[in-house]
Amino acid sequence: MLNPEQCWNAIQRRDREQDGRFFFGVVTTGVYCRPSCPSRRPLRGNVRFYENPAEAERDGLRPCLRCHPRENGDGAEARPIHEACRWIEEHAGERLSLADLAARAGMSRFHFQRRFRAATGVTPREYGEACRMRQLKRELRQAGDVTEAVYAAGFGSSSRVYERASSGLGMTPMQYRRGGEGVAIRYATTQTPLGPLMLGATARGLCFLQFGASEEALAKVLRAEYPWAEIAPMEEGRQPEFTEWMEALDEHLAGRRGALRLPLDIRATAFQMRVWKYLQEIPYGATRSYGEVAAGIGSPTSVRAVARACAANPVALAIPCHRVIRGNGELGGYRWGLARKQALLDRERIA
Repeated sequence: MLNPEQCWNAIQRRDREQDGRFFFGVVTTGVYCRPSCPSRRPLRGNVRFYENPAEAERDGLRPCLRCHPRENGDGAEARPIHEACRWIEEHAGERLSLADLAARAGMSRFHFQRRFRAATGVTPREYGEACRMRQLKRELRQAGDVTEAVYAAGFGSSSRVYERASSGLGMTPMQYRRGGEGVAIRYATTQTPLGPLMLGATARGLCFLQFGASEEALAKVLRAEYPWAEIAPMEEGRQPEFTEWMEALDEHLAGRRGALRLPLDIRATAFQMRVWKYLQEIPYGATRSYGEVAAGIGSPTSVRAVARACAANPVALAIPCHRVIRGNGELGGYRWGLARKQALLDRERIA
């Protein structure tokens, strides 16, 4: 039988010698951990103790993404992955092969790729491409011309950049350099139980999906975010997919549709891209803490940066930042108001 007082004292000390001897679960976050977990200490009243992971999972808890209680040892394999991420970021302008990265981590190529994807949610190649895109954005703002910026960011040719533009920049390099000049955005508004919701899209996909007080107020926000774009209301019947997207959103808010897989055309840094991609994998009706998201993308110390990425999300619902809460169970922040965040979470739980 576990001694609750001794277990709690071990958690307070983050006693590594107790790892594997018992596990503790936090009912407010739905997570269970090993005693030495570096996460913020929970309130005593929210903690339950278990002899093994199976017991915790029978209570509906999921393993912590920071201390990995199901794994043996102290998570030594996680450190090489984190170091690989830093190496890729620092050498974004260079050609880095999978074999070289795996050798630096002391793993086989297959094992490294599998561990890297499990820790970050993307492959090493995708991670490197995102880092180069972030560097390209900096170069586009500073370099003399687009070609100079492309090569300075480590891309072998401008054609590679244009191939990646829709997923990385949300527009071509020249359009990005000119602040979206020449990009056509059409918008429409629908009334929802949570207030007006405006949808804005380019030819590639959604670039704007936000709640507001009125259509006029939302239109001002849209123009402020894309000051040089050509913005106009969607003419009825001109773009049938708008109607499909609106219907999907209505069904989602009514609880009749879970995951939203809408085409997106958004601008993001490499870090934001990692966070937003992780958020899209959070199951409908579930929540994650800011710390869990940070650990899940392989950057456990970036909790505040995760919060900023959530706040910068331009497409509500499509990237479900409302599913991210504080580690103590409080709602935290929400760009479109805490009342809407609570309502969205309640609707998902009921559905």
